Amino acid sequence: MNTMIKNTKSYNKVADIIDSLTINPNHDAIAVLEEIGTNSSIDEVREMTALALVKRNEHDSLSVVISNKGKGINDMSTAVAMSTINCLLSLENKEEAMKVLEFTMSCEDISEDVRENARAVKALMALR
Repeated sequence: MNTMIKNTKSYNKVADIIDSLTINPNHDAIAVLEEIGTNSSIDEVREMTALALVKRNEHDSLSVVISNKGKGINDMSTAVAMSTINCLLSLENKEEAMKVLEFTMSCEDISEDVRENARAVKALMALR
């Protein structure tokens, strides 16, 4: 029982840190979220981080979750990828996300599977 409480407290602390970085206007917050959060071995941390980056709705934060292999929409965890996609779909202003998706689709330096995921997400966003 004590372990569960400790895990819950740790989870809440991590969530609070990610939330703080989400609203932090400093551009370095994106780098911290990418370096620590999206590289975590814990699916829930990667998911919270991906959602935080989408909520920032800035070019650099969206690039992390759209254009990088193994992160955001390209995460190996279906739960992380789908929740990132759902968060992108629910953005009120999709303009910057669409730009990043288009860039990702057209960039030859990005792997084909990442470009395919960007195409699929762009198609979904166009339907909404």
